[in-house]
Amino acid sequence: MAKLPAPLPYAAQRAIFERFREGEPEPVGELEHVNAYTLVVAVALSAQATDAGVNKATRTLFAVADTPEKMLELGLEGVTEHIKSIGLYRNKAKNVIALSRILVEEYNGQVPSSRAALQSLPGVGRKTANVVLQMWFGHPAQAVDTHIFRVGNRTRIAPGKDVDAVERAIEDNVPVEYQSHSHHWLILHGRYICVARKPKCGACPIADLCPYEEKTE
Repeated sequence: MAKLPAPLPYAAQRAIFERFREGEPEPVGELEHVNAYTLVVAVALSAQATDAGVNKATRTLFAVADTPEKMLELGLEGVTEHIKSIGLYRNKAKNVIALSRILVEEYNGQVPSSRAALQSLPGVGRKTANVVLQMWFGHPAQAVDTHIFRVGNRTRIAPGKDVDAVERAIEDNVPVEYQSHSHHWLILHGRYICVARKPKCGACPIADLCPYEEKTE
């Protein structure tokens, strides 16, 4: 396996994230939610699905079930009916019911604020737990999806052979004052500018700081 390149030096990291901050001082996630519980459900549903598709389904779901108690009252068939437009909806509906039951029985209906407790919930992996910790509880947790993995390696902001390595690289190399928003800046950059097949380098605010060799016009 080829050796990974070194991450960008501190000065370049600062310059990149300062530009991200200038462009979007307070970035927010695109999954719609009204409380910690609906955020957990929305992020769990977003696996292998688009945020837009999840939002379309959860608008009607959360209108009738925005707490674990209400979700259990809705039941498996009701949840399934609401989310059937989302990929893997049958298994996801089972997970939503199962995690709701655990929250009611073990956490008094409240979403826990520890990564270990969140990851113990059905359908909630490390990425989902980190999104909830960052977005709701304000922890500088780094949830690495395909967009962040790509951007981290292309730009050398956070090179890594897998998502766990990229997560650690972000924590180790991104200046601390940018850590709380770095997840959203990187995911938005990967979703709209540094796209997979043909990155929009001509519209990229950090193109001159990025060492990616196969730049497009």
